Amino acid sequence: MIKRIGIIANIEKPRTKEVLTSLVEWLEAKGEEFSLEEELVPLVGREELAYPREELPPRSDMIIALGGDGTLLAAARAVGDCGTPILGVNLGRLGFLTELKPGEIFLALERIWKGSYTLEERMVLKVVILSRSGEPTFYALNDLVIDKGSFSRVIQLETYINGESLSTFSADGFIISTPTGSTAYSLSAGGPIVNPQMEAIIITPICPHSLSVRPMVISREETFEAEIYSDHNLAMLTIDGQVGYELSSGDRVRIERADYKISLIHSTDQSFYQVLREKLKWGLEPGFKG
Repeated sequence: MIKRIGIIANIEKPRTKEVLTSLVEWLEAKGEEFSLEEELVPLVGREELAYPREELPPRSDMIIALGGDGTLLAAARAVGDCGTPILGVNLGRLGFLTELKPGEIFLALERIWKGSYTLEERMVLKVVILSRSGEPTFYALNDLVIDKGSFSRVIQLETYINGESLSTFSADGFIISTPTGSTAYSLSAGGPIVNPQMEAIIITPICPHSLSVRPMVISREETFEAEIYSDHNLAMLTIDGQVGYELSSGDRVRIERADYKISLIHSTDQSFYQVLREKLKWGLEPGFKG
């Protein structure tokens, strides 16, 4: 049963203070137990209820992420394998992952407390950097991007699936995404849209110097590896667009499905395809403003 609530928010959003203050006052009036990440204390006070972000998931039955998709991705990174479900509230523009608008929060919470909600488990990717001592490991709900960094020259990539050589090509880089991330950077680079209820790994090259190199989808059970070579000796690994890690020429990365999933709370009946129609304006004539 969901009772204890942890609140994470993007303090840079213009409406964060207004929405957060209303939420805190409403929860207090209801007598509900909640905690805040410590960054929110300057906005609403309540220092006695504040904890570091990473400490919120273990002490919460649900995390509310106020902001945009980036805020939800940051919340997912804090949750990790803890299993605490996340409810996203969109204070930004697009919001593929954050399904609620600010005015819908209180009704959604009432529905959740009555048990009228669903949990949707989303696949997570694990990346291990094999060429460094200690093998640094990261996890991504959306995508992992390996690119040329700030340099204008391409990098060379030797790629493997399950240890078998796949291709060697030059490109600006590539995107490895989950179905959740298929509507993000991967889509902009020409990758396919994949229903997030599926489990698959999507490989999308970025500006490859070959017409034969195209996006592909592999099984959740398969492992993708890439060895990176760069004339300027550096490349960049970016996790969910938020965490960066420098790679050196000759480094090898291994990407596979993580052994845990992230649970998202849905308190509405809106389907994935309804979200696509609304957010991507499918079926509308160019310039339509309806």
